[in-house]
Amino acid sequence: MNLVWKLLRQHISIPQFVGFFFANLVGVAIILLGVQFYNDYKALDSEDSFMKADYLIINKKIGALSGLTGAQSTFSQTDIDNLAAEDFVERMGAFTPSSFNVRARFNVEGFVSFSTEMFFESVPDDFVDVESDAWHYREGSSDIPIILPKNYLDLYNFGYAQGKGLPKLSEGILGAMKLQIQIEGNGGHGDFDGRIVGFSSRLNTILVPEQFMQWANQQYANGDEAKEPTRLIVEVNNPTDERITSYLQAHDYETDEDKLDASKTTYILRIIVSIVMAVGIVISILSIYILMLSVFLLVQKNSTKLENLLLIGYSPTKVSFPYQALTVGLNALVLLLAVAVMLVVRSIYLEMFQNFFPDLEVPGILPTLCVGVLLLVMVSIFNIIAVYGKVMSIWKRKD
Repeated sequence: MNLVWKLLRQHISIPQFVGFFFANLVGVAIILLGVQFYNDYKALDSEDSFMKADYLIINKKIGALSGLTGAQSTFSQTDIDNLAAEDFVERMGAFTPSSFNVRARFNVEGFVSFSTEMFFESVPDDFVDVESDAWHYREGSSDIPIILPKNYLDLYNFGYAQGKGLPKLSEGILGAMKLQIQIEGNGGHGDFDGRIVGFSSRLNTILVPEQFMQWANQQYANGDEAKEPTRLIVEVNNPTDERITSYLQAHDYETDEDKLDASKTTYILRIIVSIVMAVGIVISILSIYILMLSVFLLVQKNSTKLENLLLIGYSPTKVSFPYQALTVGLNALVLLLAVAVMLVVRSIYLEMFQNFFPDLEVPGILPTLCVGVLLLVMVSIFNIIAVYGKVMSIWKRKD
């Protein structure tokens, strides 16, 4: 094995390997930084992680004379079918309103409790990105998972609590408490425990699982007629598509413009990050080509001596190992330095983020590290197979 190492050192080209090293370092660093930046931005952009940015909440405009003219603010089945047929719609679901009376009581230990009339709505469960165990209702259970609007918490903290001398509550503290829910309707009554699983800045409603809503409407609905939905949740394939705005205006529909703008920003950012990562991948592929070319030149320069080693009893595996170890070692060193570069750049932009969002909770770097390790494994396997194949061609030539 020492003989092979000596042969390797004789013809090694430092400039070629330095060129590979820095080119691959740039490519891998771009890929890792793109992955990490997008994950960090998602944490910044998605104040409620269970609602994707590509979801739009659509309702009909309510004018000043809507009540007098009898104009309907609900969506008929024809309205739903027409919207679903549009090319920009990926999928769509309807908000199901509660057809019963709901009252919630909230107790703050050591302080007075308060209660309020409220309402429930649900959307198809596949529109809510919550773990299935947390967003599940079993018929007959007294436990109801609930998603509250974030502005409800703000109203409590900066309005009700401040005026009443009550303690301010964080999302974590409130999530650990339970709401006492009373449901009445159709001559029936039920007591439930509301378990808050999240807060949404995109939904101005109190959301419960669709399975619970279907069961509760059957049990407690006031009247037999099913209510038509007043709002739709729509997943679009491209929030920047001008046809969305045109369709909404033509049919007198509306959505939250701020959320639509946020969806557009996220979509454009996703495209930019994809382009940057594609550039990084191209650079990495070219650098891998440089490395393989350098190794093949080394093998070619030493082909006669390597053939002699094979003739005196060295196996192709032993002859290939030093070249394979060289490529894997260089790739591993590139990954380590690329992670270091990514961490340095990340610390710079996170400092800027946290100047504007002091309470920002950023994700870890484990997904990015997994991407880096996956790249290392894939490239190393390719290099090992390629070097072994080159040595095998020398082995076959000696026969």
